[in-house]
Amino acid sequence: MIQVYNTLGRARVPLEPREPGKVSLYVCGPTVQSAPHVGHGRSAVAFDVIRRYLAWSGYEVTFVRNVTDVEDKIIAAANELGVDPSVHATRVAVSFAAAFEALGVLDPDVEPKATEHIAEMLGLISRLIERGLAYPAPNGDVYFSVRTLESYGKLSGRDPDELRSGARIEISEAKQDPLDFALWKAAKPGEPAWESPWGSGRPGWHIECSAMAEKYLGPSFDVHGGGSDLIFPHHENEIAQSEGVSGEVFARYWLHNGMVNLGGEKMAKSTGHVIDLASAIERFGGPAVRLFYLRAHYRSPLEFSEDLLEDARASLDRVARLMARASAGDAEPEPTVMWAFANAMDDDFATPEGLGVLFDAVRDSNRALDSGEDASGLLAAVAEILGVLGLEAEVSEDLSDLGAEVDSLLTSLGLQAGGTVAVNLDAVVAARRQARDERNWPRADEIRDRLAGMGIVVEDGADGSRWHRR
Repeated sequence: MIQVYNTLGRARVPLEPREPGKVSLYVCGPTVQSAPHVGHGRSAVAFDVIRRYLAWSGYEVTFVRNVTDVEDKIIAAANELGVDPSVHATRVAVSFAAAFEALGVLDPDVEPKATEHIAEMLGLISRLIERGLAYPAPNGDVYFSVRTLESYGKLSGRDPDELRSGARIEISEAKQDPLDFALWKAAKPGEPAWESPWGSGRPGWHIECSAMAEKYLGPSFDVHGGGSDLIFPHHENEIAQSEGVSGEVFARYWLHNGMVNLGGEKMAKSTGHVIDLASAIERFGGPAVRLFYLRAHYRSPLEFSEDLLEDARASLDRVARLMARASAGDAEPEPTVMWAFANAMDDDFATPEGLGVLFDAVRDSNRALDSGEDASGLLAAVAEILGVLGLEAEVSEDLSDLGAEVDSLLTSLGLQAGGTVAVNLDAVVAARRQARDERNWPRADEIRDRLAGMGIVVEDGADGSRWHRR
């Protein structure tokens, strides 16, 4: 049984969906105020892998990930650029979609936009007012009354009394209590606005997700996900709104990914302390950036490092060269490998351990091929795990300029040139390994030196000899 760490209760518990065999999953998607940074990519990849693994494990998954396309920060960014907020939001949303696609993130089953669900938000706000959980203010705002909900703070563990300590209500402020948060904001000049029973205005951020989750998954569903920075106040306020109206448990499980740090500080648009996601993908490749994320557990903080991204790219090259050596054919994945992978992933989607199983299988496959043994089951397992993790393994180096030199070297060794440059390099390295096994040191050294002259370094390890471009 899959175990998950539920932020609600701070405990590792079995995943037991409301309906056997089916999982409903809602994830807070991007607020499209500016281009995505590396931190945004991590959240998208984390929940993409969770979704993929649940599906691979046999669950029917309904995955909803929203787009917040109206919010204070979006309006401020659009005003600074001198464009309409809707135009700005659309442009930024396109950049997010392109980045997520490059990272191998599957499209959600439903991707609702906040601006297309104003009616649902107005309905939810009206029900909150009817239940005495919210109130219209004289200035046209509508606020949720935090003190009316005894369970407020159960997700974040924050005590409303402690939150209120030191807070002040200004004379002109419309709130009855400083803890109350906006469900509807009265229109301001130059801002997008919709008509409502309380006057022209726009929704608050928190009501958006509550309304969209309810529409597509119902008042109660299985899993709600997002970044750990959303636990408070966003997710806490979602619970207050939704459970206040329905009286049901909003989400049974709350999963939160850790932040990506840069120099020890969280990446954040508000501070400009970010690494542009598109630039990272362009430089290292989408699969390498994805692998960089997966090498840390999704709940753990992750420090951005170019060295780690380079290493991720080299690791994928290693997998690609293995897959180019031989085909799994119609073989079934090696059961012991798949059991070990599932055992790792069942423990709160532990991708670092899952990757350990993958690269052990890569090593064992190379050893089997080197020894002339059947590696088809291992190769099939490698391919299966790559698919579950959403990884594509392609040799990233452009080797086209070495084609003629490698062909010449193969010919001088009495070998037939053929296939890609990467495959031919594998053949050269295999010839060097054979010379070493035969203790023909002059021949082995000659091959190594000629490869070095091309900028190819050969490393000898426990799983054989592998090459990479300097």
